[in-house]
Amino acid sequence: MITAPQLRAARSLLGIDQRRLAELSGLSVPTIQRMEASGSIIRGNVDSLMKLIAALEISGIELIGEGAASPGGGRGVRLKSGFDPAKAPEPDGGRVESGGSQP
Repeated sequence: MITAPQLRAARSLLGIDQRRLAELSGLSVPTIQRMEASGSIIRGNVDSLMKLIAALEISGIELIGEGAASPGGGRGVRLKSGFDPAKAPEPDGGRVESGGSQP
């Protein structure tokens, strides 16, 4: 399974827009837009999801499942377990120190 935030993050890592992802996956731009606008786990036509995932994997994206290890050893990002971005505090313009942690 792939979530809408994973899809947006993958596209951002690749530095491509929705149009380019549509071209790579053989899907329409409105389909990509609907997938990215999903609340959480992307639901839809299995064939479309498989095309999307294949295009991301061929482009160098490794999708990491919930709680799964990343045996590929590459760099990556993942949302902290239980973290709700909608409840995140507003940025105050302060600087976050590298290697530090947020209170």
